[in-house]
Amino acid sequence: MAAEDHEIVSIYGHSLDQRDLLMDMAPECVLMWATKDGWPVGVVHSYVWHDQKIWITFAAHRHRAEAIRRDNRVSVTVSGRTSQDPECPKGQLTAKGLAQFHDDEETKKWFYRALSRKVSPNDKDGENSFYNLLDSPLRTIISIEVVKWISFDADKSHRDRLGSLKEEEKTPRLSSDADRMNEERKRRGLEPR
Repeated sequence: MAAEDHEIVSIYGHSLDQRDLLMDMAPECVLMWATKDGWPVGVVHSYVWHDQKIWITFAAHRHRAEAIRRDNRVSVTVSGRTSQDPECPKGQLTAKGLAQFHDDEETKKWFYRALSRKVSPNDKDGENSFYNLLDSPLRTIISIEVVKWISFDADKSHRDRLGSLKEEEKTPRLSSDADRMNEERKRRGLEPR
């Protein structure tokens, strides 16, 4: 790897299997939305990855509920570093998506149980206690349908620096690492790459 190759990171995307594994194994995410005056804001949440959607719950009277009802475009970031499981893929994923609210009893029942099991996987009493905490009349649930993924596989980057990443393992170079990077290099008086 050349000294300046660290500027090119879009070639280190996760595979679809790695993405699903990371989404299943990471314990927390950061949910991000825009406030009425345009400020980006984010809060850490436990979540469930189910049916290719991200499921999150919070109290319906929180500012984020009003903001997301006003503009349902959100982003969610997860990191493999937060998982205690050594099998969890390294790196991070950001999903740009559209949120939908769910307040029906059927969704609450399966989601609260799934989230409780994820939070306390080896402790049935802890699972039941968390379920009871979640089962509140003021709570709402959102599902986020992913529109775009932004992916960085830290293991691929590391192996490339060591010279052990095969070319076929790399993902296609995105315009940010081709066109826009070279425009910025030109602006700074550097040779294109």
